[in-house]
Amino acid sequence: MHRKATTAFAVAAALGLPHAATAQTQDELRTLREQVRQLDRRVTDAEQAAIQASNRPASESAMNPAVSVILNGIYSNLSQDPNTFRINGFVPTLGDVGPGVRGLSLGESELAIAANIDHHFRGTLIASISPEDSIGVEEGYIQTLSLSYGFTVKAGRFFSAVGYQNQIHAHAWDFTDAPLANKVFLGNQLNEDGIQLKWVAPTSLYWDVGIEGGRGRQFPAGPAGGRNKNGVSSGNLFTHVGGDLGTGTAWQTGLSYLSTSPQDRTFEDPAGTTNSFTGQSRLWVLDGILKWAPNYNPTYTNFKLQGEYFRRKENGDLTFDATGTAQTGGFTSAQSGFYLQGVYQFVPMWRVGYRYDRLNAGTTSNELVDSGALTGANFPLLAKYNPTRHTVMVDWSPSEFSRVRLQVASDKSRSDVTDKQVFLQYIVSLGAHGAHKF
Repeated sequence: MHRKATTAFAVAAALGLPHAATAQTQDELRTLREQVRQLDRRVTDAEQAAIQASNRPASESAMNPAVSVILNGIYSNLSQDPNTFRINGFVPTLGDVGPGVRGLSLGESELAIAANIDHHFRGTLIASISPEDSIGVEEGYIQTLSLSYGFTVKAGRFFSAVGYQNQIHAHAWDFTDAPLANKVFLGNQLNEDGIQLKWVAPTSLYWDVGIEGGRGRQFPAGPAGGRNKNGVSSGNLFTHVGGDLGTGTAWQTGLSYLSTSPQDRTFEDPAGTTNSFTGQSRLWVLDGILKWAPNYNPTYTNFKLQGEYFRRKENGDLTFDATGTAQTGGFTSAQSGFYLQGVYQFVPMWRVGYRYDRLNAGTTSNELVDSGALTGANFPLLAKYNPTRHTVMVDWSPSEFSRVRLQVASDKSRSDVTDKQVFLQYIVSLGAHGAHKF
């Protein structure tokens, strides 16, 4: 009360009020006193709130993670039955490499949570929700923030840094689906349980070098889920170099080497015959990207050229079981593939793009085929066929949080038919979302 009275007296003195105030002046004084009381009450409440906050456990206020949701819907019109989809000339992968279902469907959606844990670590969890209502962990890892000399360590489940496209989440792809090369060599997209060490050079020209070790939980390793063994079952070495060419032009190129040791990597051929492979798998990937944005403003006219070349060698034993009696023989293969795509944003919000895919079945040698125990009739995936695909897309992005895309493709993955594909897709982002990869 003493503070309130003193404040009111000071206000009155500042106004130069006489001792014998008029009725109007007394009303004004009472109004001022009421305002002072309200101000004093607010100050008191703020002081009490500050005291309570200082006594609150740190865990209630320290964590404020960024949360985002990606919704992805697709309408698919396919001239061929997606249930019979095969990429002839190549061993089936353990990933989901088909074009999806016909008609309307909710594509794979995403829930992401990320935050700095403290000044040493950052944590990220990204859950994927499939059209079949199953929930899986797409990425879940911690990453260091305070290591010196350009080093960072990532541990957990993450998209492998093999090539360029594999590291990008599906909602940020420039086309609705992955290139054919990513499908046959990486099972669509390779995420690994493991650890990654990366070093970025302290130079004006961007240069990184990294190494990964993992349990081999996905194709091209095997079996699905990883082997029951100590240590690692897959390893990846990678490096990238990039820089600016001036006038808003930037480039980057990279080289990766993925090595795995499949043990009973099983699959089924079109006839339903169970087969398995045990041996060594080696994959080299050369990637490159060029971006052009006049005046360094990617919001308006810009162009992006992207491509990757894959080459894989496998050698080991192939077990073939058509009648309940397994037969095993030596197997070797050397296969390759590439894609090249360009995307042009000709006006704000509108882009067009074209992608060309081609696979080369290369050379394969199988003792069972050589001995006559196995023929192309009962193992057609050994056929000498080079799949191709032409894809055109146009998309509209009214904001950075939404995109609608129309894509048309002529897919010659199967040797006997051409699949005419039409996709209409929407992608929307809700909540805070981190920046995408260069």
